[in-house]
Amino acid sequence: MRSQFCGLVDETLIGQTVTLCGWVNKARVQSHQVFFDLRDHEGIVQILVESDQPELFEIASSLGQEDCLRVTGKVRERHSINDKIRTGRVEVLAEKIDVMNRAINLPFHSHETPGEDVRLKYRYLDLRRPEMQRMMRTRIKLVQALRAWLDARGFQDIETPILTKATPEGARDFLVPARMHAGEFYALPQSPQLFKQILMMAGFDRYYQIARCFRDEALRADRQLEFTQLDMEFAWVDEAEVQDTVEGMIRHVFREVMQVELADPFPRMSYDEAMRRYGSDKPDLRIDLELIDIAEHVRSVEFKVFAEWANHAEGRVVALRAPDAATWSRKQIDELAAHAAKYGAKGLAWLKLEDRSKGREGVNSPIAKFFDDATLNAILDACGAQNGDLLLFGAGPYKQVCDFMGAVRLKLGKDLGRIEHSWRPLWVTDFPMFEWDEEAGRYVALHHPFTAPAVDDIADLKANARIAVSRGYDMVLNGNEIGGGSIRIHRPDMQSAVFDLLGISREEADAKFGFLLEALSHGAPPHGGIAFGIDRIAALMAGTDSIRDVIPFPKTTTAQCLMTGAPSPLDPEQLKEVHIRTLEA
Repeated sequence: MRSQFCGLVDETLIGQTVTLCGWVNKARVQSHQVFFDLRDHEGIVQILVESDQPELFEIASSLGQEDCLRVTGKVRERHSINDKIRTGRVEVLAEKIDVMNRAINLPFHSHETPGEDVRLKYRYLDLRRPEMQRMMRTRIKLVQALRAWLDARGFQDIETPILTKATPEGARDFLVPARMHAGEFYALPQSPQLFKQILMMAGFDRYYQIARCFRDEALRADRQLEFTQLDMEFAWVDEAEVQDTVEGMIRHVFREVMQVELADPFPRMSYDEAMRRYGSDKPDLRIDLELIDIAEHVRSVEFKVFAEWANHAEGRVVALRAPDAATWSRKQIDELAAHAAKYGAKGLAWLKLEDRSKGREGVNSPIAKFFDDATLNAILDACGAQNGDLLLFGAGPYKQVCDFMGAVRLKLGKDLGRIEHSWRPLWVTDFPMFEWDEEAGRYVALHHPFTAPAVDDIADLKANARIAVSRGYDMVLNGNEIGGGSIRIHRPDMQSAVFDLLGISREEADAKFGFLLEALSHGAPPHGGIAFGIDRIAALMAGTDSIRDVIPFPKTTTAQCLMTGAPSPLDPEQLKEVHIRTLEA
């Protein structure tokens, strides 16, 4: 139907007749000529129609944006060169125009960016836009580069089931009624985790899969109900072997897709260090601001909030230096405090260092009166404060302070223009094995219940569960967790012990994971793996904050598909066939 793509027509084709297919990008009708740009996924080329061909001129004069055409004509040199586009030195003198379909009542045009609801309702039009074409093709190149690298190194692409068994986090499962088993349900997988572990036990040493996964939880810019991950698993490996292998893969795909060279090797940082220095287990190293612990300096001050948490076994008091921000208004500081409050802050104390040579008179702060001169100077020294700096303080439970001061650090980095234009990857390692869930009154797994602890002794693990460290690891890039994995438990007694610590009874473990425990007892090798978020990596590469921009048909933040109208009610007869009856809300 076509001989060339619109965006690939160049000087090498001058004098040749070509047939092109695409959409009208824009048209300019003059008294004796019609110019219009024809667009396909490779770009645009200018089409010229002369008035000496009356029928053709009439067709061209009637064209509207997004009309779908096939054009045959001769390539010639363009009189007015446009160096902004690849085809800007040539044009096509039309000899024939076939209107394949008219575009009527367009909700928006390809050069416009309407609101997201409109974009998602008319997603086919949105995806035609050059910017969306660029972002989607970035994702395509990413997946191609990943597959090529994995296939060349002996990884085996193996599919795992989509209809499977509900997980311990069952409230987040999507359930599918089993028509042939009344009252029973399948679950859509949140991850192929157990199946890929079973594959290691089955002797498939290096597995991968571009896997579709499903999780019924609140949506946001970096989260969707259905998402895509690169799932990988290795047998007979330790942490370093997994990390070194996949690190090489990520360097390769960034080189192929982005022409970017990432660090070699990636730096490693423990979870404890990341939380202490940056208040986050996915620190953005492009921002050169760090949290400074000042508890030792404020244990005896009159400021009760500081003193109380400085002396609390699980408390934290920190300062964050904002260079050259002493000129900030009270309104700007209050906006920071409001941002911190979203992450649990009860308040955000501050201090402006205007002129240290003036001593206390050179300090502007509502809390300075609670510090004697020695304490004030110790805090300034600890923070490396300079004239013109703003210091921000947080106090409270350790994890809570990390959360809100980490969020303040990120906002400050943006507001102060201190985000370096670079790619800063790292590994975060040595995660806690468990977190204590106050509401549930039990431990929960920080990664998942199949992650191996750093200790091999079950008695040691049970005795020190609160401070137990796992063999988990995350790959972080520019403040985004792009991959997470661990060495897995490969002994049935250790897996049972972890289930016990997580409050999963023996009966529940047998019902949900009996097949896994049995498989572990049949000669399971040591194994580990990782999963990478394809959507998140593609969004980073494409330079967008929302993964919806790199997913062809995403859901809205209210979990709807505006184009198809999903979710939607079902016919009662269809529900009856799968043994489902709905209740009135």
